[in-house]
Amino acid sequence: QVRLVESRGGLVQAGGSLTLSCAASGTISGIAVMGWYRQAPGKQRELVADITKGGRINYAASVKDRFTISWDNAKNTAYLRMNALKPEDTAVYYCKAERWTGDYWGQGTQVTVSS
Repeated sequence: QVRLVESRGGLVQAGGSLTLSCAASGTISGIAVMGWYRQAPGKQRELVADITKGGRINYAASVKDRFTISWDNAKNTAYLRMNALKPEDTAVYYCKAERWTGDYWGQGTQVTVSS
């Protein structure tokens, strides 16, 4: 089992920045990919960014050049640095760990960007 605990999101003005963290615990060996997803009201959950254990990174086109994903192996924590936030970034953000035993999700954290 992998347990993921996300940091609290918050309310940010447009143009502002926010960093989310996702701390992994439990059977964390063998995690191959850490990712951040988001779900806005009335929309499907979508990939924001993910990073492999080898360091390969993938971003959604809508966040590329504004968001940065990272994974601190020593702390077993993934981060999502969000800059130049827009109202359309408002969503519940989830982290996900992919391991050979399955996919594991965090509880989600609300990020609201005001215009």
